Amino acid sequence: MNRPEMSYGLRHVALYVRDLPACERFYVELLGMNVEWRPDERNVYLSSGSDNLALHQGAADIPDEAIQRLDHIGFFLATESLVDEWFVWLKDHNVPIRTEPRTHRDGARSFYCYDPDGTQVQIIYHPPVCAWEASRA
Repeated sequence: MNRPEMSYGLRHVALYVRDLPACERFYVELLGMNVEWRPDERNVYLSSGSDNLALHQGAADIPDEAIQRLDHIGFFLATESLVDEWFVWLKDHNVPIRTEPRTHRDGARSFYCYDPDGTQVQIIYHPPVCAWEASRA
């Protein structure tokens, strides 16, 4: 049997967070995601249309070292110039910034910041993904 088509790539990430309300505000108010579903007070599912981010309130009695580590999550943009616009937007809203925007060897452009819980977030323009998305239109 051949490997089935992946279809849409990575479109879902689930995070355990320490401060659910602050993280929800970051992803909704600053990054523009929408609340898709809130099954209870400890969980919220967000979407920007083609993806899904689940935020789960971490248990207070579990030390950070016992929770799976995540390097970063990424939000794809349609143009290079949007990377710089997002950088200014997030910096103006006092979001902790890890790196300045830069263009990578593969033509991608990105920067990193942190959500209120310390999760590293990459804001990225990536030409192959954008070309793939354009071919679907």
